[in-house]
Amino acid sequence: MTGWLAPGVRPRHARRRAWSWASIGLAPALLIGGIAVAGSQGPTDVGNVELSVGSTVTLIGHGHGHGRGLGQWGAYGYARKGWSANQILRHYYGGTTAGKVDRPEILVKLTQQSSVNVHADAGMRVGGQPVAPGQAVSLSGNTATILSGCGGGAVRTVRVPQPFVEPINMGPSRPPAEFLKFCGSNTAYRGALGYDGGGVANKLHVDDYVKGVIPRESVPAWGDSGGMEALKAQAVAARTYALAAIAGGKKIDDTQNSQVYGGVSGEDPRTNKAADATAGQIRLQNGRPAFTEFSASTGGYTAGGRFPAVADAGDSASPNHNWTAEVSAGSIGSAFGVGALRSFEVIEANGLGPENGRAIKVRAVGSAGTVETTGEEARTKLGLKSSWFAIKGQTTRPKIVTPPTGPGAGGSLDFGSLNQLVDQVVPGASQLLSLATDAMNGKVGDLGGITGPLGKALGLPALTLDGTGVTQLFEQGMLFFTRQTGAHALVGAGLARYQARGGIAVLGFPTRDVLR
Repeated sequence: MTGWLAPGVRPRHARRRAWSWASIGLAPALLIGGIAVAGSQGPTDVGNVELSVGSTVTLIGHGHGHGRGLGQWGAYGYARKGWSANQILRHYYGGTTAGKVDRPEILVKLTQQSSVNVHADAGMRVGGQPVAPGQAVSLSGNTATILSGCGGGAVRTVRVPQPFVEPINMGPSRPPAEFLKFCGSNTAYRGALGYDGGGVANKLHVDDYVKGVIPRESVPAWGDSGGMEALKAQAVAARTYALAAIAGGKKIDDTQNSQVYGGVSGEDPRTNKAADATAGQIRLQNGRPAFTEFSASTGGYTAGGRFPAVADAGDSASPNHNWTAEVSAGSIGSAFGVGALRSFEVIEANGLGPENGRAIKVRAVGSAGTVETTGEEARTKLGLKSSWFAIKGQTTRPKIVTPPTGPGAGGSLDFGSLNQLVDQVVPGASQLLSLATDAMNGKVGDLGGITGPLGKALGLPALTLDGTGVTQLFEQGMLFFTRQTGAHALVGAGLARYQARGGIAVLGFPTRDVLR
């Protein structure tokens, strides 16, 4: 989910010299964010920070992980403040609505298993035939051999149209006697075990799957310290994430490529309680399971993306809320492949939070060339905890490119509180607001974000008096949304003409964009 600090980080250059460093008798100098860092062989300009080429660069960072969607430590912090799981989910996944599972059975590839030889205390079923307690089943292709026990002699063989051994009941939350266990290791799983796509797979109810995920992806002990609502939110996020991945054509496995899943051995009573309390609950976006990414710590502000970026006051509980990293110039140059490093700088950031927010783009300049890359790629190259980092001593401010932000950002009302407020004014309005937020964020993105024709948003979305639609005011125009018309933008003279002719009251909500 997140990486450890690598031995080095690469800085970027600030100004180009018209002469070579060798021509003036100096060792190569680093230019870090506009501050010249000279070699020990020559003097520096007045006010510069003196460092040798072999010295380290200090990065100031926040958070752990990609920061998109739910922040797990932030959820814990909010739970301790009294937030419910639904409030937490609405806050991090702006524009989503509550939904229910419509396809409960999923397949999970078990990467650590190579064959299916299983038994169950209560017995099993294979190919429609019962297998008695104490007997075992060995699968080979479409043939199941029923054995007198693990390692015992063959009792009979059964042709199976689908190569799976099932428990006596495929329903969720079954008792331990019905768990299938691998012969030898006794590793237990809920649901069925068999083969899919050439590998061993676990077929089970998504609610049972979540029980094997939450303890591996979160902290069960939070349930003992006021964090049960955070564990419930994690259960919903994990359940939704799996269904969204499957809907997108992705195969689920038991590794970090999907979500870490440990079967029954990975379960914990506290997280099982959270899974049971939220059984069947998911988040929907545009009527489908939302891609509910999550990471350990946002650093105090989510990164945006599929969901509006929001302030994350709960993240103050995180041990990685603030961090620093010391990296050598040499390791930076090596990581970016630019040779002897001359400069390293954050040149674009999202402007959300301290130190200009997350690094969007960085530039490294060295003796072998120049490399520009994203903040996320820089994080990977340097083994940093997150892409929210700044270079200590950088004086040139990066270009600020702010993603769409949600109602919880910048000290405004959080999405959960806003939902509660509008439901008091217009019953059922929270669902309309959720749909509108999602559609409007998509429209802003399609139009180029805050640098597009609408500019920056002003204030909170305002429900119209009749409750049928939502409007959002921007610096240069307005967005309008209803379920029937979708989201449309009016800008400049187009907005002025619309308002002069009577606006919503006379013309209704716009059905197309007018951007001039």
